[in-house]
Amino acid sequence: MNIHPMWDEYPQLQSELSQTLTMMENAIQLKNKPVQEAILNMIQAGGKLLRPAYQLLFSQFGPDRDRQKAIALAAAIEMLHTATLIHDDIVDEADLRRSLPSIRSTFGNSTAVYAGDYLFVSCFKLMANYASSMKSLQTNSRSMEKILSGELGQMDNRYNLEVTIDDYLANISGKTAELFALSCSIGAMESGASTTFTKKAYEIGHQIGIAFQIIDDVLDYTQTATTIGKPVLEDVKQGIYSLPVIYALQTDASQLLPYLNKKDQLSDVEAEKVYQLVHVLGGVTKAQQLATDYTNQALKAIQKLPDTSFQTKELLFAITQNILMRQS
Repeated sequence: MNIHPMWDEYPQLQSELSQTLTMMENAIQLKNKPVQEAILNMIQAGGKLLRPAYQLLFSQFGPDRDRQKAIALAAAIEMLHTATLIHDDIVDEADLRRSLPSIRSTFGNSTAVYAGDYLFVSCFKLMANYASSMKSLQTNSRSMEKILSGELGQMDNRYNLEVTIDDYLANISGKTAELFALSCSIGAMESGASTTFTKKAYEIGHQIGIAFQIIDDVLDYTQTATTIGKPVLEDVKQGIYSLPVIYALQTDASQLLPYLNKKDQLSDVEAEKVYQLVHVLGGVTKAQQLATDYTNQALKAIQKLPDTSFQTKELLFAITQNILMRQS
């Protein structure tokens, strides 16, 4: 079982995440072996399992925590996340995912589409079997709609040189932050936490997700492809202008336009020039500051959470601080 080493410091959570992966693997039962193999390879690729971890942790705040149910719902959350990654790689024509060949590059687009679709189905099957009410299913459906809206918003803004910070934040609120928010709120809701607390859990998850995506986009300008496990600056070549680029454009668009106007014809040498200009124009520094602002908001909110016998608040603070100050 390939559990990311970041969880070595948290043995109880590590154990539950291991059981989460096992439940996911056991749920994959297909006659079509290429599709099954593709899904299992993705599950076993060593992802950080952050979203299921937050679901498991927030389930510790409610008075009715059921460990088996929490693990099943964590598996459902990760299946949903994995499905979106598989479909993202198809749209982006990505060859790498987590430093390994993506499903689409190994098995082809057709197999990848079916693999993602099957994971969506498996997610809802687990939710239907373990969720205590229709409310969780409805919440999950609304979150999927928001995730799709974020992805579509990003697609609509491809090669849009007038994209704003508000546009960017709206898109990542859907495509990234919503799943973090869902993880935290479902964990709280399904363990019997109050409506007020569940809303607070959602807000914390949303702040974490926003910061997480901004940091992810900053890493394109601070780390190598080997470190982050995917090619850097691919987003720019595909017309997806992340926060560092948007800030740089706002500072002095005239320096970037000769390169960005080349769209998908941008060469590697020219992409390197964009990389340098985004730094020189302060795009990276400003994006890092906004990520820090969202991180601090999340950490302050976590500090106000109630104490539990599991020391959940302390664990949440340490893990959140760790992932939002990461270098890869």
